[in-house]
Amino acid sequence: MKKLSALILAMAIIAPAMSQQDTIPVPQPPEEVRAPEASEIPEAPEAPEIPEIPEIPEAPEAPQEPADISFQTPDKTQVKVGKNEIFIIEDNGDTTKFQLGSRGMSIVEGKDGYTIDIVDMDKEKAGKKAGEDVEREEEQEKTNKKKKFKPHYAGFEIGLNNFVNADYTLHTGTFMNLNTAKSWNYNLNFLEYGIGLGTSYVGLVTGMGVEWSNYVFDEDNSIREENGEIFERPDPLYTGVTKSKLATTYLNAPLLLEFQIPAGKKRIHISAGVTGGVKIGSRTKIKYRDGGRQKEVRKDDFSLAPFRYGATVRIGYRAINLFANYYFSPLFGETATPELYPFSVGLNLISF
Repeated sequence: MKKLSALILAMAIIAPAMSQQDTIPVPQPPEEVRAPEASEIPEAPEAPEIPEIPEIPEAPEAPQEPADISFQTPDKTQVKVGKNEIFIIEDNGDTTKFQLGSRGMSIVEGKDGYTIDIVDMDKEKAGKKAGEDVEREEEQEKTNKKKKFKPHYAGFEIGLNNFVNADYTLHTGTFMNLNTAKSWNYNLNFLEYGIGLGTSYVGLVTGMGVEWSNYVFDEDNSIREENGEIFERPDPLYTGVTKSKLATTYLNAPLLLEFQIPAGKKRIHISAGVTGGVKIGSRTKIKYRDGGRQKEVRKDDFSLAPFRYGATVRIGYRAINLFANYYFSPLFGETATPELYPFSVGLNLISF
């Protein structure tokens, strides 16, 4: 009876509770069986930042061994063998050369067969280099020559002679009248030397030459000397005179100032200055017909000036070169008569 009353009381307590909630609480196991609650795990401290590692430079690629190289021309074949050796075959007509490094062999075909020579390529290269050095020096020398002042004096010249009086008029009216067309003047200027005045366009010129002057008389006469005076020599004993002349030879040396003016690829050269000479010979010559061709040659001093000085002018372009000489010294010296001053004009035929 007591149990029944307790059960009814329990039901009365449980019913309101079940009406207030939909779920039925699940009975919990006893504490000794229940798993203990996991304790809260503390957060791990932040790890410090790791410094950036600098980039390691890439290692250079190992050089690759070059492949064998072949090179061929009509006369030469070149093949690379291994790392450093080059095999070359060169064919030059009758000669064939084989080269491997510093060793070589030359095979030459001749009339009597083949000739084989062992060639030291290092020496051959040294010889070629020496030859190239010589060529380079020659080219440099040519270049230097182009920059140097080049004088214009040496050469062979031809011109005509005549005289002027003290008043600079052409001499006429005496036995010294000349046939100008036959009075030839020849100059062989065998030596020249030029000094540039800081440029290749202006310079001083000197040298040396020999001058042969022929003074052919207009009449059939000649000359003679008597007490320092010059007289006519008619020579009545000679008949059929064809030519009579006075010939002189002087060794000359000039001093000129030369200017060169560019004209296209060439230059016009103009020079003027003084010239002096020393007499090294004189003679008269008569050609006549007396039973055949005859001639008389007389070597004498004829009171000619032993030394003389004068002025000279020269102008030229390419192959055309002209000259003119005038002497301030009288032909027959300071005291002899007649008082005549020689001059000549002409052109340069050959330049040295």
